[in-house]
Amino acid sequence: MAVRGGGAADVAALAELRDIAADELPAYAAWVAAHRETHLPFVAEIGGRVVGVAWLLVAERVPGNGSMDRRYGDVQSVMVRAEHRGRGIGAALMAAILDEARARGLLHVTVHSGRRAVGFYLRNGFEHHRQLLLWEPAE
Repeated sequence: MAVRGGGAADVAALAELRDIAADELPAYAAWVAAHRETHLPFVAEIGGRVVGVAWLLVAERVPGNGSMDRRYGDVQSVMVRAEHRGRGIGAALMAAILDEARARGLLHVTVHSGRRAVGFYLRNGFEHHRQLLLWEPAE
């Protein structure tokens, strides 16, 4: 298994993992290209086939607190094909994302997790944080 940064050549596999329909592929490819500076895909491959993906959103906070550089990351859309789960692929994707976050000097990395994946993120170095608050619009 190898983990690497993804790109335009991976769009079809990335779309498949996100259940993007074939007729939406051109729009998805355009979105990936338009967001290549802020949304970084990392892919896991086995035998040349993409079996997993995780995205790192790199965003900026308003300068302040003595720093002009207040970039942070957010983990998004982590997917490993069902037949490859439980083999360390997700952990390898997280390691690649966190290595990238360190290399870029990001302040922190967040993740918004579904209940089933909380343990996975805790095992990979994330912690619950008392200051995170969430607002959602009323239905």
